[in-house]
Parts: sequence; C-alpha cells; structure tokens
Amino acid sequence: MDAVTLSELRKPRTFPAVSVVMPTYRHAPENRGDAIRLRNLLGEVRRRLTADDRVDPAAADGILRGLEEAAGELDPRDAEDGIVLFAAPNGEHHAFTVETEVDERVIVDTTFATRDLIAAHHRTPRYWLVCLSDRRARLWDGQGGELTEHRGDGFPLAPEPLDEQGDGQRDRRSAGTGDEPHRRLVRAVVTGLHAVLARDARPVVIAGVTRHQALFDELAGPGVTIAGRIDGGFEGASAGTLAELARPVLQAYDDLREVAVLAELEAARGLRRYAAGLRDVLPVVERGQAEHLVVERGYYAPAVRTPREVVPVDGPVGALHGADVVDDVVDDLIETTLEYGGEVTFVSDGFLVDHDRIAVVTRY
Repeated sequence: MDAVTLSELRKPRTFPAVSVVMPTYRHAPENRGDAIRLRNLLGEVRRRLTADDRVDPAAADGILRGLEEAAGELDPRDAEDGIVLFAAPNGEHHAFTVETEVDERVIVDTTFATRDLIAAHHRTPRYWLVCLSDRRARLWDGQGGELTEHRGDGFPLAPEPLDEQGDGQRDRRSAGTGDEPHRRLVRAVVTGLHAVLARDARPVVIAGVTRHQALFDELAGPGVTIAGRIDGGFEGASAGTLAELARPVLQAYDDLREVAVLAELEAARGLRRYAAGLRDVLPVVERGQAEHLVVERGYYAPAVRTPREVVPVDGPVGALHGADVVDDVVDDLIETTLEYGGEVTFVSDGFLVDHDRIAVVTRY
C-alpha cells in the first residue's frame, strides 16, 4: 500500500460506496470462523442496501457481487489481522489485508472507509537506512520488517580512486588531503539522499562507525530527520541483519514521537492553535485549518449531515440509516485532513484521555 493508492481510494464515489472491515485470525482453529463472520457481514450489507430507498435492487446485487469477488481475491494463506473490502457501483471493488487489529464494521457512504488502511500505512515503519563504510555507501528502503536496497540516485556509491602518477606516486592534488576521498563519498551520499527525501520524506537510520557518522552529520545539515543510529561496520551485512538491527532503533524513535505528540498538543493549546473533542475538531478540519490531526486508533463516531453542518450523534448508528447519516465521521476527518495537506497521527486508545480522544493543531 502506497500513498498514491491511498489517495485514489479516498476520492468520492457514487453512492453507495460500501466498505466491509473485519478482524481475521492467522492460524487454525480460530480462523475457521472467518468465513462465517464474512457471510454475516455481507448479510448486513444486503439488509442495509435493501432498506435504503436510494439503492435499487440491481445496484445492491452489483455491490454484493463486487464484495464477494473482492473477498475471493484474497489468499487465505496470506491471512493477517484483518481484511478491508470495498465495492462501489459499476463493478469497482478492492481487497486488502492489514497487519493490525481492526474493528468489525460495515460502512455505506459516498467514500470508502480508508482509515484502517491509512493507519496501517502510518504504523508500518517506513524509513531509509544509510550504510556507510570506507569501501562504499548503500541506501536501503525500509518498510516494516523488510529492507530492499535502493539502486538509483547514484546509489550504491564508492569512493573515487586517487589519481596516480606514472611513477606510482599520488597526484599532488590529493597529497595531504587525508580523508578527502571519503569526504567526497559522504558528500555524494548526502546529495543523493536529499534527492530521495524530496520525493519520499522519511526518517533516516545511519549505520556506520563513529567517524563516518560524524562526517555525515557535518555534511547533511538540518534537512535530514535522523531516527537513530547503528554503530559499527556493516559493509557486507545482509538486508535481514540490518533490518533486525534497525528494529529497536525505530521502536525507540516511535516511542519518543508519540510522547512528542502530547507536548505538541500542549504547546498548541498555549498558542490557541488547538481544538479537542469531536464537535470542536469538526469545523476546524472542514475549513482546511488542520495542520496535525491526532486520533486514537479505536475511536469511531457516527454523525448526521444537515444542509449546514455535520452533527455528531451519541450512541449506535443502527437506527439512523438514511440519506443524511455518516457512519464514521472520524474517518471523514482523517481523509479531509490529508486532502488539505495536513498530517495525521494515530495513537493508542486512552492516550488522548485529556483531549476527548481526538485533537488537532491548527495552521493559524
């Protein structure tokens, strides 16, 4: 799942765009009930579409076929912690597995419920790992527990050979330069890395001995977010070895980042660039003022859309189905924030107990 795919999935569809989210089990015997749970959820989809006067029977049948086809495209051997199925009129359908716990839901709206995919995308550690040594510099693309060497933007890089005179002596241009070849190498690394980060900004893990890291810090400047460091020489280290070494570094970085979110919210409150609680966050996000939306992963809330505003409602959505119902307004807030170029951070349930489960830092 990449940002481009997520952006496409967030676009409005013709009503009814149906989303089915279901937790699954990876192993037997627990996973034997997955098929039954899915059948029950599809039955709920049929009941809701049948009860909605805006949906004709043929369209309802098409949506259900799309959901069944989407489910059929999933390989049970690839089972993770949840599945997300989408179907819309004209035969559009999609299926995804997610490596994170999800809540069982059926959502009928004019958009797909992408929050679980967005959360999985943001929760999956995505980083760049720069491996420095005397002989070469490599750049690794880290996604989750997988590392793939990035071959492009000049990588991998090797030091330029010293010029030699015919008598075997170093060229005078290189005399007395000490570590200049390696300095040129790291300078090239920084140039290539900045080009990569301009397209795909991520935190960076630096692997190498102390002097290599120090040289990188000197030349990189403030434009690189360093998630952490792996000390030592890893010239011939495999992708698996580097990924294991990066795991605790990234965990520590994420822990600090989650704590930093609270500090950011408190600072924003002092500057009056802050709102918390669904009713106060809603108008801020809809005006495009959300710079950073922070929401607990398990927070869902129905709402009713009126001609002038979206009004959150308390309690279950079951009795409210109709033309003006939003199954999960939090999902809409997440998507709207991203559409306006804001940042979204998911935190553990209970983490925002003092912020009514959802908060936002405003742009001004």
